[in-house]
Amino acid sequence: MILPMYIFGQPVLRKVAEDIDFETYPNLKELIDNMFETLRRSEGVGLAAPQIGLPIRLFIIDLDAISEDEPQYKGYFHTFINPEILEESKETTSMSEGCLSIPGINESVKRPAKVLVNYLDENGQEQERWLEGFEARVFQHEYDHLDGKLFVDHLSPFRKQLIKSKLLAMSKGKFSAHYKCKPNH
Repeated sequence: MILPMYIFGQPVLRKVAEDIDFETYPNLKELIDNMFETLRRSEGVGLAAPQIGLPIRLFIIDLDAISEDEPQYKGYFHTFINPEILEESKETTSMSEGCLSIPGINESVKRPAKVLVNYLDENGQEQERWLEGFEARVFQHEYDHLDGKLFVDHLSPFRKQLIKSKLLAMSKGKFSAHYKCKPNH
């Protein structure tokens, strides 16, 4: 089932999400399947539960969508439940980011190049590993959603000022997206 995307201005996007119990969270597998279907339809690479209105610590990443240009990501579909960033590299990289919850805005964001992460996978198995490159960037972007942060929060005051009117309009429901969205009222 395609779920509606929550857009900038929705309070759930600024809320710190709660850990979930893998064993007892209702219909978790169905939720994850619906999130992947929603992500594919919206043509994104990552989707966090707050973006579909759920303040829980869950996100998915689908890098298979870019595997034509980046063959190392062929078959890359991952679920991250109750993730944590344990360590970050001092080395950083900058890259243009966008967000399904902030349609039409892309800005350069500086993030650690590598992160050591811990999480439960879709089978409830604990995983701990280093991520780097684009995988690390997408993980950090989605992880921010779980802490009520958005990529625009990483921008300089000058860049924030330049997009302020677009964000204000978006929070009032004035935006265009090619995917299903929850109205901002």
